[in-house]
Parts: sequence; C-alpha cells; structure tokens
Amino acid sequence: MVLVSPPSARSQAPSLEAVLTLLKPVTWFAPMWAFMCGVVSSGQSILETWPLALAGAVLAGPLLCATSQAANDWFDRHVDAINEPGRPIPSGRIPGRWGFWIALIWSGLSLVMAAFLGVWVFGAALVGLALAWGYSAPPFRWKQSGWWGPAAVAVSYEGLAWFTGAAVVLQALPDGRIILLAILYSIGAHGIMTLNDFKSVEGDRVMGVRSLPVQLGAPTAARLALAIMVAPQLVVVGLWLFWGQPFAALGVALAAMLQMVFAQRLLRDPRRFAPWFNATGVLVYVAGMLISAIAVGSIVGAMA
Repeated sequence: MVLVSPPSARSQAPSLEAVLTLLKPVTWFAPMWAFMCGVVSSGQSILETWPLALAGAVLAGPLLCATSQAANDWFDRHVDAINEPGRPIPSGRIPGRWGFWIALIWSGLSLVMAAFLGVWVFGAALVGLALAWGYSAPPFRWKQSGWWGPAAVAVSYEGLAWFTGAAVVLQALPDGRIILLAILYSIGAHGIMTLNDFKSVEGDRVMGVRSLPVQLGAPTAARLALAIMVAPQLVVVGLWLFWGQPFAALGVALAAMLQMVFAQRLLRDPRRFAPWFNATGVLVYVAGMLISAIAVGSIVGAMA
C-alpha cells in the first residue's frame, strides 16, 4: 500500500503541533535519564559543568531520540495507515515526504550539536544515529527481530546515553568502570524493550515482526525478559562488592528484589500487566541506575 497525499497537501508544511507529535517528547525521558546518570557517574561538579550537561541532554532527548521516533514513523507509515491511522503521517498532518525530511534534518542537527561537544560525543552520536536508522529502515529493519530490535533501542537509550553524559562533562573517554556499568544496564534494558512488545502481539504477528512474545509466547517471553533485566543487575551487585561499595551493592540488590516482587503480578498475565510493570518495576530499575551512577561518581571523583 502506497500513501499518496493530495497535491495541495504535498506543498503544505506541517504544523508545529504535528511535528512535535511526530517527535514524541514522552519517549525522551529514558535516554535523558541515562544521560543524567552518565553526568553523575563522571564525578564532576554539575554546578561547574551545567552548560555542557544541558547541551548534552538536548542532544540525547529532543535531537537523537526524536530522530529515531521520526524515522520509525516514516518507515512504518504503511503499517500505521492500517493499525493507527490517526498518527501524524498516515493522517496527513505530516504530508508528502515531510516525515522523511524531518528525520534527516534532525539527524543533521544531532551531528552538529555533537560536533560541538567533543570527539567522543560525536562518535557516540554517529553510532546512535546508525542504530536509529537501522532499527526502522530497510534493508536492516532490526525492529522485525525480537533480538536485534530491542538490543538496538537498549544500547541507544541506555548505554550510549550514559556514555555520552559522562563524556560530555569529562571531555574525554570515561573511566572503564563507567563504561562497564553503561554496558550492563544496556543489557538489562533489552528485557524492558521486550516487555514493550506485549502491547502489539497481534499486529506484529500479522505483519511478520518476530518479537519475542510472538516467537515464544507471552509467558516464556515475560520470564526471559525478566531474566535479562535482573542478571546484569546481579553482576553490578558483585562489582560493587568487589569495588568496596557495600551500600551501593545493597541498593542495587534491593532494587532487583523489588522488581521481582512486582514481577509476580506481571507473570500472572504478561499481556495485561506489562504496562503496569513498566510503571513500577522499570521505575525501580532506573532508580538502581542512579544508585550506581552516584557510587561510581564518588570513586572517579576521588581519583581526579
């Protein structure tokens, strides 16, 4: 199915409200939170580095994350015309090829901002943009895989954002412990992204998207997602004990245990309670991220 806008609609620029809807500000929280964790983990004074931190937060959320949302909506426009015709592109509020051009323009703005924030931030932005476009655009369209799709989003929203937060204020390659924590929390976020797939099982099955709930069934996919979430946190607990930070280890362990308490309700009916778990268990997960960021920031800051 090919969408063809009327000639009058093609030449008409979209409204600011339609563009903002396309860029989905509600999705910016996750990478901006991870970015903030990166800033905290650097051990630098926020009062002294706030201009860089603010610019980096804009890069993580309103630029890079927004780019991924625009690209995803453009390449999903034919599917959305069937499943969600009220969205900006299929509804005609973003007419013609404006959706594609907005994604390209936001990609360019992201790279310009990243170039001003240092070579490590620019490199991370390049990787983030590659993941954003590869997730949605052919021939890759990693979103059709229950393994590669969640991995691309998890790395972009958690690991790269955390790395960028630290690199922005340090203006250098972050400490290895910071990078290791960012990687571990990215792995855990793969499970979170899988839980997001429960809301569209029927549509994914019809459109050939092989999400884990489609491949494995809801109960098995839910248990696997929880295991992927918790396992890296247990590694983090072990690292904090090894690094001589028992209070950080206790905080992360309690966060993981609380997630498992909330998971009991999720497992009773994964498709029904996945949104509830995203509002409870995931909230505790990101709280554990901040605990780890504060702890590693105290270590790195003391060494500076």
